[in-house]
Amino acid sequence: MTAWLSDAEVVRRLFAHMDRGGTDLAEGVWREPVAHYRSPDRYAAELALLRGSATAFCPSAALPDTGSHLARTAAGTPLVAARGADGRVRVFRNACRHRGARVVEGDGCSKAFVCRYHGWTYGLDGALRHVPHPDGFPDLDRPGRGLVALPTIETHGLVFVTQDPDGAADPGLDEWPVLVPAGNRLVQAADQELPVNWKVFAESFLEGYHIRSTHRDTFYPVQYDNLNVVEHVGPYTRITFPYRAIERLRGRPAAEWRIEGKLTYVYHVFPNVMIATFPHFVFMVAIEPLAIDRTRFLTWITTAGARGDPASDAPAEPRLRVTPAEGAALIAAGAAEDNAAAIAVQEGLASGANAWLEFGRSEGALQHFHRTLRAALAARGVAPEATA
Repeated sequence: MTAWLSDAEVVRRLFAHMDRGGTDLAEGVWREPVAHYRSPDRYAAELALLRGSATAFCPSAALPDTGSHLARTAAGTPLVAARGADGRVRVFRNACRHRGARVVEGDGCSKAFVCRYHGWTYGLDGALRHVPHPDGFPDLDRPGRGLVALPTIETHGLVFVTQDPDGAADPGLDEWPVLVPAGNRLVQAADQELPVNWKVFAESFLEGYHIRSTHRDTFYPVQYDNLNVVEHVGPYTRITFPYRAIERLRGRPAAEWRIEGKLTYVYHVFPNVMIATFPHFVFMVAIEPLAIDRTRFLTWITTAGARGDPASDAPAEPRLRVTPAEGAALIAAGAAEDNAAAIAVQEGLASGANAWLEFGRSEGALQHFHRTLRAALAARGVAPEATA
């Protein structure tokens, strides 16, 4: 497959599954060695892969204006993204060229970046603009001492970067729909940590086999258990989670089908970013490994509504049965259940009960994630652990 199915084709496939009690199935099962979640060498290789890949750094909505900037750590490296006076977003290594201190903390809007240690000042384009007491640096090569820029591209509502100075930041999404619409505004950002391997956290997004057992009182009353459409385009995956409200489309001409409020698309932008579409909101989640058993995940919530709290700004649509506030609360409750399950999995990895984790045919998105990750690491000379 070279492009995603149309919305109508997705709905047709969902109806076919519902009528026969099925779901999209992979050809076989996949065994992922537990050692891949616990090996320091494997973890180091994965971190190197993240640094060398084109990864989504933040949504464009997080940098709405000239001077908007966002600093965070990506794959263990402090970086900062900023929108310049020319409208272009650039990503730099967040390190002063004098003594290496960070020049930016968090997010905000500035005309220049001033290192708090000694006051070296940089423009939004990264150029070194001012050095206090310049007589102390008589031979300073100012043009060559700006912030170190990394290959960056802004596309499909996201900012992509690679830490490989000779690499390409373009993720190759030409045939994709816009993931975060240009009119969307950032209404909430969060930064959390969990005591889990980054892959365990990523896996919680990629299958609907757990909906009934994990989300009995949250998602299951409005969604289906083990009913998904799973698509792959190159290394990327889109998994569709339908709502029970999709039944309202039956009997209507396909030309009148509207999926808003009828399903959620989750895009896995390999290797470590998830984009999820909900009624009223689009989420971006960046999954950042901190250690073998510790992960930071950064969440940006955007909406077509005004700036402010997502629970109050986006207008409720008459055809939806939940308000934005109710939807936000439901998503938060479901996410907490997924996080608890991920922690339980991480604890189970240390039990010695399993030499591998087994992903069944209805967990095809998980299989694709690990198959793609294994291939990317193999291209770097990293061999997988054997399974019996």
